[in-house]
Amino acid sequence: MTQPATIRRVRDHRPRLLDLFCCAGGAAVGYARAGFAVDGCDITDRPNYPFPRHHGDALTHLAHLIATGEIHRYAFVHASPPCQHGCALTVGTNASQGWGRTHVDLVAPTRELLGASGLPYVIEQPNGRAKIRKDLTLCGEMFGLGVIRHRNFEAGGWTVPQPAHVPHRGRVRGYRHGQYFDGPYVAAYGNGGGKPSIPELQAAMGIDWTDVREELTEAIPPAYTEHIGAAFLATTTLGVAA
Repeated sequence: MTQPATIRRVRDHRPRLLDLFCCAGGAAVGYARAGFAVDGCDITDRPNYPFPRHHGDALTHLAHLIATGEIHRYAFVHASPPCQHGCALTVGTNASQGWGRTHVDLVAPTRELLGASGLPYVIEQPNGRAKIRKDLTLCGEMFGLGVIRHRNFEAGGWTVPQPAHVPHRGRVRGYRHGQYFDGPYVAAYGNGGGKPSIPELQAAMGIDWTDVREELTEAIPPAYTEHIGAAFLATTTLGVAA
């Protein structure tokens, strides 16, 4: 029988989580609500991030933590590498416009370093061509949110159950090919085309600590990672750091 994992505690008695490619903290807040102390890292300065953060390249930072042994401060790693390479929205838009822009795929090097860390992790990506295992797929309707926002998660070093998908209640509000459609969800991406106001987007996503549209449209709802964090902690035995 597989024994439950043992993870370290920090002084405030919460397991510590490393949030890579953290943006403004959509994932981080969910993990904090689940019971983690969170440290972020992003190459872009994110002053709205509500927890301690490292400003720099996420993979360089992770490699440094592994090389120095500082990675052992952490119990779990969340990584949301840039998704433009494989995102269905980006791929479709580029094809329709004939843009053909090349985006860097950071999923594979992220996975390689996460494997070297020895820690349990998740890699998050939107629907599209990103080459991750879809161990878990979450949708805003599962949590009663005002966005659909399907997101896939690859779980490394642990397993997470897949909840049943909840049927959508209608369309995403906005224009499609010049025609306006109403619906119970807002479009949490881009500008124009009947996109929501900042307050509408904040309410739909469950995010109130940033009012920057770019940060809101790049975020995942905290409800997703609260679910993931709670699932991980429910299967884990906490150990005390030396």
